[in-house]
Amino acid sequence: MNLKKRPRRLRRSENIRNLVRETNLSAADFVKPLFVVNGENIKEEIPSMPDNYHLSLDQLEMEAERLLDLGIKAVILFGLPEYKDAEGSSAWQQDGIVQKAVRQLKNKFPEIFVITDLCLCQYTDHGHCGILEAGNIKNDATLSKLAKIAISYAEAGADMIAPSDMMDGRVAKIRQVLDQNGFKEVGIMSYSAKYHSAFYGPFRDAAHSAPGQGDRSSYQMDAANSDEALREMELDVEEGADIIMVKPALSYLDIIQKASDNFKLPIAAYNVSGEYAMVKAAAEKGWVDEKKVALEILTSIKRAGADIIITYWADSAVQWLNE
Repeated sequence: MNLKKRPRRLRRSENIRNLVRETNLSAADFVKPLFVVNGENIKEEIPSMPDNYHLSLDQLEMEAERLLDLGIKAVILFGLPEYKDAEGSSAWQQDGIVQKAVRQLKNKFPEIFVITDLCLCQYTDHGHCGILEAGNIKNDATLSKLAKIAISYAEAGADMIAPSDMMDGRVAKIRQVLDQNGFKEVGIMSYSAKYHSAFYGPFRDAAHSAPGQGDRSSYQMDAANSDEALREMELDVEEGADIIMVKPALSYLDIIQKASDNFKLPIAAYNVSGEYAMVKAAAEKGWVDEKKVALEILTSIKRAGADIIITYWADSAVQWLNE
């Protein structure tokens, strides 16, 4: 047999595989989610998300320093407030937990890029991402609340605001109020295609943000739809988003690829809590190799077209890649 084409020649050794590898991961690809709480000397592991923690501000500072030492220079913050009410008013207070965390990080580590998740779900007593009236989420009434939160984050020193609520028109509203208040340099990373997903369970445990009644299917996207995702992303681009995001990542690699193919903006993907927790659980039982599975998942997300990967494995992945 005379085989002129032998693709295996490019796979025969580790050296050649490294030379021709199409997709490579690095610390620059990752954003680490962090959960901040009030109090002191608190570093409590989240039961459903091993190796991730609720952190008080003093512990947050230590964690940020550790991440920077690893080469991870971007974080996204989620806060657990001291109180909740119907409109989520603790979300925009100047002394709110996220606002304090942003000020502390930027004062201590000006080089770290601080993204603030923007949503009401952690701050409302009903757990929904918007203003709730008679069992319905009021889209336009929610926008003014989101704008107040965005301004408070920008005033604290956030580099980028990441609205995750999925209200119509929120990117335009946030861009407008940021610009009007002198924050033209603050970016928007929009959760443009955020699906109504069963993969969020551990996060809701971590953020104490499960809805008290009903679900979020009236504002988060139907998992069966892909053309709708393109429409959502196009609207956010038109409204002024600097980065568009797909969430979750692993079951939506096709959406990430469509986003990359159709838009000339950076594409972020959120490797969410359920994707993380199921691998952790299987690894604890000895059913899979966590390192190999995690790096394969993260590679697939980047290969699909993501420029930025938000992942709970950020620090572990960098350590694995450096081994």
